[in-house]
Amino acid sequence: MNCPAALILILPPVVFLLVLFFFIIVSFFTERISYKSPDNCEGKTKAYACGEDVKEHRIRPDYVEFFPFAFFFTLMHVIVLMIATSPEKITDSLAIALLFIVTAFLSILIIFRRERND
Repeated sequence: MNCPAALILILPPVVFLLVLFFFIIVSFFTERISYKSPDNCEGKTKAYACGEDVKEHRIRPDYVEFFPFAFFFTLMHVIVLMIATSPEKITDSLAIALLFIVTAFLSILIIFRRERND
């Protein structure tokens, strides 16, 4: 493979290494001018909470309410993509498009059903 030297510079691994070394050099030089706190400063590793002393600063998010919406949007995007890319003759693909719409409707009903306490 005969590649001119300039074309080698645009190969993804070469570009990655060049950018990596560039930022290592930039990091080395900017480290010298960055602010260094005194060694006895205990607040450097604490979470910033507007002056409030927080005992447990790690948040454990609960995604229970997020997943139904994420699944809903994924489902809608796939169904819209399937309907939008259906063949030009709608009479041939009308049954499939209606099947997708009914499936979407049933899926939405299942996702957003209410839990009953009986």
